[in-house]
Amino acid sequence: MERRVVITGLGAITPIGKNVKESWEAIQKKECGIDEITLFDCSNFKTKLAAEVKEYDPQEYFEKKQAKRLDRCSQFAMISAREALKDSGIQAENTNLDRVGIFVSSGIGGLITIEEQARIHVEKGNKRVSPMFIPTAICNMPAGNIAMELGLKGESICIVTACASSTHAIGEAYKTIKHGYEEAILAGGTEASICELGMAGFENMKALSCSEDKTRASIPFDKERNGFVMGEGAAMLVLEELEHAKKRGAKIYAEIIGFGATTDAYHITSPDPEGNGAAKAMKRAMENAKIRPEEIDYINAHGTSTHLNDVTETMAIKKAFGEVAKQVKVSSTKGNTGHLLGAAGAVEAVFCVKAMEEQLIPPTIHYKVPDEECDLDVVPNELLKTKVETVMSNSLGFGGHNASIIVRKI
Repeated sequence: MERRVVITGLGAITPIGKNVKESWEAIQKKECGIDEITLFDCSNFKTKLAAEVKEYDPQEYFEKKQAKRLDRCSQFAMISAREALKDSGIQAENTNLDRVGIFVSSGIGGLITIEEQARIHVEKGNKRVSPMFIPTAICNMPAGNIAMELGLKGESICIVTACASSTHAIGEAYKTIKHGYEEAILAGGTEASICELGMAGFENMKALSCSEDKTRASIPFDKERNGFVMGEGAAMLVLEELEHAKKRGAKIYAEIIGFGATTDAYHITSPDPEGNGAAKAMKRAMENAKIRPEEIDYINAHGTSTHLNDVTETMAIKKAFGEVAKQVKVSSTKGNTGHLLGAAGAVEAVFCVKAMEEQLIPPTIHYKVPDEECDLDVVPNELLKTKVETVMSNSLGFGGHNASIIVRKI
C-alpha cells in the first residue's frame, strides 16, 4: 500500500534572507538579492554581480574550530537543516531517528575548499595540502555533517544532477517514504560556488550574465536576458508519512503528490531544443499525481534567464499542458535569488509551499521586454493574490537532467 507524504518542516538561508521567514518576506516585497561580488576580487572578470548570502559570519552559527572544518556549502546546509527540523518538531521523543533519512544534494560541493587547497598545492607543495581537504570538499558531506549533528540515522544520500539536484532529492525522498522505507526524510540542497574558479568556469562557458545593472541581470523570460546570475545558499524540507505526522500532532504544510524525472540524452549543457525531456518529466509528475494539467494553479519554473533555458522550458510547458498552457500561472523567483545551482529546486519548493500557505503567486521581477518565444503568463512584476491549491516546481540540469514535483495544499 502506497503511503501519503506530507511536508512538516521548512528551513532556508538564501541571498534574500537568513531563514524561511526573511526569505519569503523578501519575495513578497519583490526584493532582489543580486549585488556586486564581495567574496573575491572580480576585477579581472566580466561578471561583476552575484547573489551572495549577505552579512554572513560563520561564528554566529558554529564554533571557530567547527567552522574551519566545514566548507561554506556544508555550513549553509546545516543552518537550514537545523531550522527545518526544529520547525517540524521531530525529536527522539516522538520519532525513531533510525527511520529519518537525509537526502541532501549539491551540484558542485565544496568548490571554495577545492580552489583554496589547489592554490596551496601549487604554491606550497603537496605536503601542505590539508588532510581535511577531501572530507571537507566532497558532495556528500553536507548530508553527513547534518546526520552527525542532528543524530539522524536513516538512509543518507547525495544525488548530484547539476541544477536539478535538490528537486531530485525531494522527489526520491517522496518515493522512499511513499513505499515505506523511512518515516521521515530531511530533503533539500546546498550550494556555495561563488569563487574565482566557479565564476571562471561558468563565465568562459558564456552562461553568466555580464550585466552590471542588478535589475537587468537575472531577468527570466525577458527578451533582453543574457545569462544567469550565480547564487548561493541552501533550503531543506522535512518530508513525513502522513499518519506518522498526525500521530505526533505535527503542523502539516502541504502534501507531495507527484514526481517525474527524465533525461534529454542530447548535450552536456544545452537542453533538448524541442523541450521534449522537460515536457515528459512534467507529464510523468502529473501522471504520478493522477491529476490533469488544468488542476495545476502555478508552476515555479526553472527560469534561469538564459536564452536557451527559458525558450525550451516554455516549449516544454506547452507540450505538457496543451491547451491550458497559457492559462496556468508561471513565474521564476531567480530574479530575486539568482540561480542557486543544485540548491535552486529546494529553495523554490519552499517558496511553492509558502505560496500555497498564503494563497499568492510570486512574480517574475524586473520583467520589461516580452519575448514572443516565451509567451506564457509569467506573472510579471506584481504579486498575484489568487487560489493556489496545487503547484508544480521544475528543475533542469546540465547533462539533460529534468525533474518536476507537484505539491498540493492539505
